[in-house]
Amino acid sequence: MGCVRAGDVAVLAVRVGVGATIFAHGAQKLFGWFGGGGLKGTAKGFEGMGYRPGETTALAAGLSEAAGGASLALGLATPAGAAAVAGAMGVAAEMHSANGFFNTEGGLEYPALIGLTAASVAVSGPGRISLDEVTGHAFDRPWMRAAALASVVPAISFVVARRRRALAEEAAAENA
Repeated sequence: MGCVRAGDVAVLAVRVGVGATIFAHGAQKLFGWFGGGGLKGTAKGFEGMGYRPGETTALAAGLSEAAGGASLALGLATPAGAAAVAGAMGVAAEMHSANGFFNTEGGLEYPALIGLTAASVAVSGPGRISLDEVTGHAFDRPWMRAAALASVVPAISFVVARRRRALAEEAAAENA
């Protein structure tokens, strides 16, 4: 494992804090744990926000958050987990952007900060106190970090564009 430094402990704390928090959000969406709506309730909510189809979108968001959060917390396949969290939070931040910046007003502050933190962990790596370290970084290579981060913006753009298109079509149908 090598010499553990203060930075390794710091990235462990960030990984576990962010990973566990986002895992819980994903578990709310997927299983209804921690007071969540489960897949059906989340799908209904997503449909109401313009995400079509709601169930597929809820499943993708829940898996991104639960699996990505677990990956971050464990420090295993960190680039993929960090990219999943950053992507999910990027979509959430865009959705909340109409409410301004601050979370107290329903703004983008919280998801943007979580997404940026996850992306930063992808760049910095999981640290020496991680399962990636134990596995010899089999799932945490420099090229994997670059590929994971490069996938985030196109993924966010795809989901946001699909939502905007669905909302525009809905508005046009109502006005017709």
